[in-house]
Amino acid sequence: MIATEHFVFLHLHKSGGSFVNDCLVRFVPGARHVGYHLPRPLIPRSYAELPILGFVRNPWSYYVSWYHFQKGHPRPNALFRILSDDGRLDFEPTVRNMLSIGSNDLLLDRILAQLPASYSNRGLNLPAFALAPIRGTGLGFYGYLYRYLYGEIDDRVRIGRMENLRDELLAMMAATGLHASAALRTHVHEADPSNVSEHIPYAACYGPELRDLVRHGDAEIVERHGYTFGA
Repeated sequence: MIATEHFVFLHLHKSGGSFVNDCLVRFVPGARHVGYHLPRPLIPRSYAELPILGFVRNPWSYYVSWYHFQKGHPRPNALFRILSDDGRLDFEPTVRNMLSIGSNDLLLDRILAQLPASYSNRGLNLPAFALAPIRGTGLGFYGYLYRYLYGEIDDRVRIGRMENLRDELLAMMAATGLHASAALRTHVHEADPSNVSEHIPYAACYGPELRDLVRHGDAEIVERHGYTFGA
């Protein structure tokens, strides 16, 4: 979460937020780093009436990026270790497990037991109490994170598509009254992406069943932001 005089930026996991955080802290005067992956209810009171900016990505792409980032990490997080059976499962069964968290009480209980009791400002930064409400929702994990982070999408919230981040970020900031400096504009258009994972095109990772599970579990994102599989 980055707070500025004009808006608050909320960082949705694996959705371009590291790049945006760096841009804001480096180039927006007075930008304040409040916390990592913190949700809307934790916006400080002094910033509570400001517009909220954020980004989302194609959900099918999200799961591929998450899986390969964690699989390639020397110390993958507890969520990945449980869902992948300590790395023994490949992409499809791991993500099927991830998509079942909201309907599989036993799996959810195992995960909650390994999550921290409070915010840590590192990694996923999702305490057990913050994930517990996914129980019984049937939501996909990414769809749940989206609701958890942004809350009710109202007139204060503007969410861009990560796929268009370099153009949309500048337009979104301008709409809040922030005049982007030449240095900020150059950085947005020319800087390398941040915190990326290497993998084959995401569509090649899915069979028909898993593709449809994502469409169902993350339907809110798919429908609100116009995502389609393979696009």
